Amino acid sequence: MAITICPPRGFFKLANEQFDVTVIGAGPGGYVAAIRAAQLGLKVAVVEKDKRLGGTCGLRGCIPTKALLMAAHNLELAQHLSEFGINVKDVSFDFGVVQKRKDKIVLKNAKGVEYLFKKNKITVFNATGKLALPGKVQLTGADGTSQTIESKNIIIATGSVVRPIPGFDTDGVKVVNSDHILELKEVPKSLIVMGAGAVGVEFASVYSRFGAQTTLIELMPRLLPIEDEEVSKELEKSFRKRGIKAQVDTRLEKMEKTATGVKVTGKTSKGEAVEIEAEMLLVAVGRMPYLQGLGLEGTKIKVERGAIQVDDLCRTGEPNVYAIGDVIPTPWLAHLASKEGILAVEQIAGKNPHPLNMRLVPNCTYCDPEVASVGLTEAKAKELGYDVKVGKFPFSASGKARIIGEEEGFIKIVAEKKYDEVLGVHIIGPHATELIAEACAAMQLETTAEELGRTIHAHPTVAETMMEAAEGVHDLTIHI
Repeated sequence: MAITICPPRGFFKLANEQFDVTVIGAGPGGYVAAIRAAQLGLKVAVVEKDKRLGGTCGLRGCIPTKALLMAAHNLELAQHLSEFGINVKDVSFDFGVVQKRKDKIVLKNAKGVEYLFKKNKITVFNATGKLALPGKVQLTGADGTSQTIESKNIIIATGSVVRPIPGFDTDGVKVVNSDHILELKEVPKSLIVMGAGAVGVEFASVYSRFGAQTTLIELMPRLLPIEDEEVSKELEKSFRKRGIKAQVDTRLEKMEKTATGVKVTGKTSKGEAVEIEAEMLLVAVGRMPYLQGLGLEGTKIKVERGAIQVDDLCRTGEPNVYAIGDVIPTPWLAHLASKEGILAVEQIAGKNPHPLNMRLVPNCTYCDPEVASVGLTEAKAKELGYDVKVGKFPFSASGKARIIGEEEGFIKIVAEKKYDEVLGVHIIGPHATELIAEACAAMQLETTAEELGRTIHAHPTVAETMMEAAEGVHDLTIHI
């Protein structure tokens, strides 16, 4: 018997039904794939072990994290309202209310996916799924009830989970991971964040704003190591002004719990000893594809370094079996997983889709200041042999940035000299994660720096900074 998560809850039988597509996992890759399949006239089933829909992104990642970040941002804004001539006395916050609002947003998103499934007549099984090839998926409910459904095509979209780090076992109290820290009842007085990738710097932004003395520790020589080097330097400078300490180029070797919290010790690459104590440690490094119980053993599906290998249309080694999102070795980003899901489904439906251009996948980090990028960094472009030219414009020279009181950061455009094609756009500053969309659209259309610079941008907007940075590629910037 199958279990439906759509009201009313309970059990129902399927009378010899066969599905065109069965998606295992209802995160932003899986649920988007299911909806597009239904839109294309295919009969769709989704298998999801969680009682709610949305996956890691909707339930434990993107959505709840950004809800906390918005609360922290608004707290910071309230503390500086006097600069706008608005006097508010005794600014404080209620962390319990912050968490309740976050939970409400998560629930509303999950219910929204349920509604879309119902609207598109998608059958949902609240169960775990295991491949029973060819053309079958074995379902097991939480109570052990089992059944097998038939499916012409299968999409694996089970996402990723936190990877355990030897010697830094989490307990959910003094040592937490990115799941635990979303559910805290109180803000710790001090916090060590192990890992300065997107997850680490976002939580550092949140909890430092809420009053925790925060220290970031990163193995690589800089924060956000995948971003352009100038962006990383600007972020470290901004964090320093906010009281967030950054201990980079440091490998932690040991963690021990103390009467008041935790102590970590390690060494820099130069051999210098590092010892830091705090009330709580957030382990914000490492996730791994969730392949447990999928039944990949004995199939033609190839797994390397824990990830399912696919071609450029997300096809695995097994006919009619696809994999998308965090289980494959492409960037682990919700928006990419969604596009991979659409790609796989359109291939199934015979639409002959074009493979995705992995150079045009935007990275967004919602710390304060925000960071976003698409395409090649300056260093990577040079490494690939491009003759590079760069345009850069600071938000401090933007009238709108001054108006909103957020003048930190810049937009940097990397182009190549021969054809003037824009190779990469890198932003740190206000609304960076929204502004990057213009760069994505422009690069999708293979814009030149000259074309982007000649595009009329409304005034006053922070988006004008994109235009001025593009003009800067040819030393034609007006306002600096």
